[in-house]
Amino acid sequence: MRKEIIGNLNPGDRRFALVVGRFNDFITRRLEEGALDCFARHGAPEGNITVVRVPGSFEIPLTAAKLARSGGYAAVVCLGAIIRGSTPHFDLVAAEAAKGVAQAGFSSGVPVIFGILTTDTIEQAVERAGTKAGNRGWDAAMSAMEMADLFAALEQ
Repeated sequence: MRKEIIGNLNPGDRRFALVVGRFNDFITRRLEEGALDCFARHGAPEGNITVVRVPGSFEIPLTAAKLARSGGYAAVVCLGAIIRGSTPHFDLVAAEAAKGVAQAGFSSGVPVIFGILTTDTIEQAVERAGTKAGNRGWDAAMSAMEMADLFAALEQ
């Protein structure tokens, strides 16, 4: 018989960090609210959630890496919004943010969740921050809880 290990949506008494970019704050605040609501509805104690604000999505990975390496968090959730403009800036920031968040997880061994929106339009960002397409902050918090629980199971 095969063995299957899965993570559950159980925060337990684990600590989680959210790194939230301030750029496009009208979107990132909604993502943050969605993530905090998800943690609360799944029973995470409010005192176990730390929110760290950074200037924008480019600064998220370094901050996430520092938090993950601190040993104080079961998972780190990265929330930002990069909306395409008329210059190549979008492509550069989006690519570096994605690579940096992945590297933060790989180098620390702690789940670092990519909850950074990369959209072509403001309307698409609004849809993903709590309207038609759900709230990607909520989704990122769910992933964080599941991965933290999975990693705890893998250590047993």
